[in-house]
Amino acid sequence: MIDRSKVEDALNVIRPALQRDGGNVELVEVTPEGVVKVKLVGACGTCPMSILTLKRGIEATLKQRLPEIASVESV
Repeated sequence: MIDRSKVEDALNVIRPALQRDGGNVELVEVTPEGVVKVKLVGACGTCPMSILTLKRGIEATLKQRLPEIASVESV
């Protein structure tokens, strides 16, 4: 099982960029299968580019830091 605190640490690397644009990301769940579920909030929650932020930004960074992550999903 992936350590939730390690996921939070990785998200903390991404947060400053999101916060500069008026958004943020909240960790909702880490499943036993390695799926990280997050909630995009603030400007990120309504941005039309949020899927790119999720996949190319958040998921890419998390997988680079924690290769055991299977995917990142927005809930």
